[in-house]
Amino acid sequence: MSRFVSAAFCALFMIAFSLTDANAATGKAVYDANCSACHKDGIMGAPKTGNKPAWAPRIAQGMTVLVDKSVKGYQGKKGMMPAKGGNPKLTNAEVKLAVEYMVSLSK
Repeated sequence: MSRFVSAAFCALFMIAFSLTDANAATGKAVYDANCSACHKDGIMGAPKTGNKPAWAPRIAQGMTVLVDKSVKGYQGKKGMMPAKGGNPKLTNAEVKLAVEYMVSLSK
């Protein structure tokens, strides 16, 4: 019985690990296809991905605020963020994965 339990825990761990990797891969794919157009070079005031000083105050607001502004759009003093990066076909979940990916590169 203990082998069965050990195997079950091992399988659950591997599934959880693979889902995390899949989310990161999906976030990168969404970023590459949609977000990098502005965030790679800072177009329209977008903070460049990886620029820690530019991202720090945004990250400090929390993921909920970042994702909400990315989904709904945002007009700031230095630039603007179109809703869903200008791609209305993106789901809110895809936007969230892309934001998480950018934040992971910008901490």
